Amino acid sequence: MEKLTKNKMKVLILCTGNSCRSQMAHGFMQSFDDRIIVRSAGTEPGDKVNPLAVKAMKEVGIDISKHTPHLVDQYLGEEWDYVVTVCDDANEKCPVFMGKVKNRLHTGFEDPSKATGSDEFIWSEFLRVRDEIRAAFYKLYLEEIVEGI
Repeated sequence: MEKLTKNKMKVLILCTGNSCRSQMAHGFMQSFDDRIIVRSAGTEPGDKVNPLAVKAMKEVGIDISKHTPHLVDQYLGEEWDYVVTVCDDANEKCPVFMGKVKNRLHTGFEDPSKATGSDEFIWSEFLRVRDEIRAAFYKLYLEEIVEGI
C-alpha cells in the first residue's frame, strides 16, 4: 500500500469493466504529472483493455497497451485523495471504501465499446469519448489536483 505524501497525489478511477473509459482516463491523468499515483479498476473487470481504446490513446502519444483490468476490491483498504467513477453503473455499484478517501467524484462518459454501426462510426465514438475524457480530467487536474501536490 502506498501512503499519501505531501508531494504525491493518489487517484483511483473506476468503471464497470476497467477496459476502456477508466483506462483512457488513467493514461491521461498519469501523463499530466508524474507526482500523481494513478490506478484504475472495475466493478466487473474485463479480460483485457479494449484494443480500440489502446489505439485511440496511442494516437495522442499515450501507451496503455500494457495496462490490465483490475477488480476494485484490491484497492478498498488504501488511502485515496480522489476516487473518480467514469460510468453510471460503477457510480451506483461503487463499494464503500474502508480506507481514507478525501474526495469522491463522478463524471460519466458514454461507453464507446457499446457503439454500433460502421467501423468508421465506432472509431469516431472512441475518439469523441477519448477527447471528452481528456478535457474533463485535465480540468480536474488543473482546478483541484495540481493545487494539492
